[in-house]
Amino acid sequence: MVTVRKQHDMDTVEMRVAYCDTLIEAAQNDPRIISLNCDMSSSCGTVPFAKAFPERSFNFGIQEACACSAAAGMSATGLIPFFHSFAVFSSRRIYDQIFISCAYAGLNVKIIGCDSGVAATYNGGTHMAFDDVGLLRGIPNITIIEPSDAVMMKSLVRQMAKTYGLFYMRTARKTVERIYEDGSEFEIGKAALLREGKDVTIIASGMTVIEALKAADMLAQQNIQARVVDMFTIKPIDAACIQDCAAKTGAIVTVENHNIIGGLGSAVAEVLAGSIPVPLERAGVNDEFGEVGQQDYLKERFGMTSAAICEKVKKALARKQS
Repeated sequence: MVTVRKQHDMDTVEMRVAYCDTLIEAAQNDPRIISLNCDMSSSCGTVPFAKAFPERSFNFGIQEACACSAAAGMSATGLIPFFHSFAVFSSRRIYDQIFISCAYAGLNVKIIGCDSGVAATYNGGTHMAFDDVGLLRGIPNITIIEPSDAVMMKSLVRQMAKTYGLFYMRTARKTVERIYEDGSEFEIGKAALLREGKDVTIIASGMTVIEALKAADMLAQQNIQARVVDMFTIKPIDAACIQDCAAKTGAIVTVENHNIIGGLGSAVAEVLAGSIPVPLERAGVNDEFGEVGQQDYLKERFGMTSAAICEKVKKALARKQS
């Protein structure tokens, strides 16, 4: 059951802390779970796991391709490797290893991409993964997920640990605004409907979900009823949910912490084009490189704020009416 909080405050638990705590919990119940890092234990928050299970923690140094290949080999022996790095390094840098060593071989590897998109802040454009979903979505049988708060993080990590297959999870490292009540559970592959609405649907993922909810509040003051969906599984995407939203609201806006080319917006467009082609507007990075800055500035700079979403909604509604 998914329960949305009535008030959305900044969480006191960092995403990386929620991740590591849940991974430790899973590892206590399954001795096959191991952790692989590339000098990112502190950044990705896995130091407590290494202290709890030193014999099940491996640091490969700045050798992501080697670590990914090792994760594949370890999976082939029956282990369940969780490989961690910044999103740019755990996707773009090791694409061939993910494709051949993990996916093509049909292995059970979990890849975590920290600081995706504007969450990289002061690390700047070189470390700002606006393309990781676009790259990895083309790999057959991969599951791509993006938790929107710490409560969802815990639910998804538990499922990853129990589900065989190749997973890529993109996430922020530090605190985000809390959306869900404790105890909420989510099913990978099924979107979460957070708010009903008849005029337009806003489909968001990750840190943009809270902005979608804020946008819906702003639109309600203008007598526009927006449905809000948390599409935390980007692949395999919940096509039935998208089709239902298109049929009931007649217009869709996607918002993502990613390039609008190849990511969530493209995935939604593919579903609509093949079934119910309603007006679609995409909010997110408009085919640009990242830059250095505070997260709030970057969200505004790249069109991920509630105000930017409202503008996209009005464009979608104008197209719908015409």
